[in-house]
Amino acid sequence: MDSLIRLLDETELNAAVIDLKNDYGFLTFNPLGAEARKWGSPRLLIPDLPGLMRKLADHNIYPIARIVVFKDTLLARKNPAFSFRNADGTLWQNGRGDSFVNPYDRQVWEYNVAVAKEAARLGFKEIQFDYVRFAEGFENRAGSLDYTKDSRTRTQAVTGFVQYAREQLHPLGVRVSVDIFGYAASVPAAEGIGQDFGLLSRQVDVISPMIYPSHYSEGWYGAAVPDAAPYQVIEGASRDTLKKLRPLGSDKPVVRPWLQDFTAGWVPGHIAYGKKEIEDQIRALKDNGIEEFLLWNASNAYTGGVSYGGEEQTAGPEENEPLLPPGIGPPSR
Repeated sequence: MDSLIRLLDETELNAAVIDLKNDYGFLTFNPLGAEARKWGSPRLLIPDLPGLMRKLADHNIYPIARIVVFKDTLLARKNPAFSFRNADGTLWQNGRGDSFVNPYDRQVWEYNVAVAKEAARLGFKEIQFDYVRFAEGFENRAGSLDYTKDSRTRTQAVTGFVQYAREQLHPLGVRVSVDIFGYAASVPAAEGIGQDFGLLSRQVDVISPMIYPSHYSEGWYGAAVPDAAPYQVIEGASRDTLKKLRPLGSDKPVVRPWLQDFTAGWVPGHIAYGKKEIEDQIRALKDNGIEEFLLWNASNAYTGGVSYGGEEQTAGPEENEPLLPPGIGPPSR
């Protein structure tokens, strides 16, 4: 945390995204509320969360609490009725051994909102919900799974959760944000996973599309290898995002995309990402009037020497020196 705070003190970066409920379902702090304690599985990665919040406040760092919602292996195992079961009654899991819980289930909603309310009372200014969706390719397996559902479509169920969360959290004075697949801004609706960019954007204060160039396939935005064209891809994704939000007029949320600060060695034709590639992505956002962004690197080794928006900071680390990230963001997908 000392290295993280030094990075924030010495650059234009000013926010920390911190996991309170992670990708496996662990709560990273000790919850006090009955609902969170009933269903939550604490693993105290943050043993003194109030102390951390005071430290962030002392350094004028804007705190964002990340809560992974429907990807929750621990909750699914604790209560399989909240999840999806195979025909033989066993708990469904994907190829990596992860399980999702059911976006139609109101108790799943209430548990995650209870965690978010604790974050608000601890002093977080914003709640960032991640994995607000069904599992990838859910439409291909839904017919063989046993789970509770009603007449709503998958996109309506997912959007309903976000609307409920906003109604519960706004009275506590916190903003609500959602991470969403980058391509969701470029298609009519991702009904398979239940993400509709327009519907979700109507329910949040901030929308964060994950527009990593490495995650687009050949041909997107005219790039043979999107990973090798960071400005081109981010510029195209920005235009799609703003077009999707245009019908909302003045009610549209703040756009704060996730950008790539990692080298995607698994992508054929990939390039090494460093100072220039990160600044190219930021420039593409600014050329479209988007002023906010988040950075992600799965190994938490961030590129130094980057100009994030103003003049480059000469007091900061040397170029390409690995740094701790500005908080803990979602894993690359």
